[in-house]
Amino acid sequence: MDRSPSPDIDLTSGSGAASSGSESAEPEIRVGQLYTVARAVIGPALRAMWRLRVEGLEHVPADGPAIIAPNHSAAIDSFFVPCCLPRRITYVGKAEYLDDWKTRKLFPAMGMIPIDRSGGSAGERALNTAARVLERGELFGIYPEGTRSRTGKLHKGHTGVARLALRCRAPIVPVGLIGTREVQPPDRSMPRPFRTVVVRFGQPIDPTRYLERADDRMALRQLTDEVMFEIRTLTGLEYDPTYATRSAAEPEPTRPAPDDEPSLPRRSSAELLGTTPPAA
Repeated sequence: MDRSPSPDIDLTSGSGAASSGSESAEPEIRVGQLYTVARAVIGPALRAMWRLRVEGLEHVPADGPAIIAPNHSAAIDSFFVPCCLPRRITYVGKAEYLDDWKTRKLFPAMGMIPIDRSGGSAGERALNTAARVLERGELFGIYPEGTRSRTGKLHKGHTGVARLALRCRAPIVPVGLIGTREVQPPDRSMPRPFRTVVVRFGQPIDPTRYLERADDRMALRQLTDEVMFEIRTLTGLEYDPTYATRSAAEPEPTRPAPDDEPSLPRRSSAELLGTTPPAA
């Protein structure tokens, strides 16, 4: 299979991602244009700041499409996983990142495709964007929990990961992230250095045995639960059979947790990928 670098996605042309609707968005933002450089810089920095241990990397396919599915405990998760992989990985992320000058160019340049999560067609856009990445034979990353766990437990997964795997016939590689919550607890903007982080890749899950039931919601739930079971095995986390939400936060045992700032409800990329667009 051809493993030459894939073409970057031009966010100004409407190809590959939905516009955030911001008139101030700067032109010529290209997804992945700095991925190699950023990985070369950030990878050594992460290993210098934290005791990083990577296990099971042989389970990641050497080529072809695959879905990388980690648990999600901290914002810094999205840096640790790509820096451990020998191949480029692409995520979808909220388009609001393009409204902040600090992340407007950095996140897309590192491989994040921004998706406008408002509107009835958001789910279809996210699914199509993810499918294009996999159809190019690349890795696509998705957090099945949809958003960060505020409790330190592993939450129920959204079925978007199963829907995407069946559509593209791509294996799902479960990933256990251990220690990132201690590096960056909820509502802490700056990570704590010199702690141990383990990134543990599990054996790929083949979705093809569910192909005949691809439209069966029970099959989607069964495949998703299989992924979450493997993540729980990899991490040893306690399982919470409810969806992760921002309001699920609990106070830290040794210190009070700061009050969450009021915000409008937002849907995660995993929720969007699991959303069936309204009929025309």
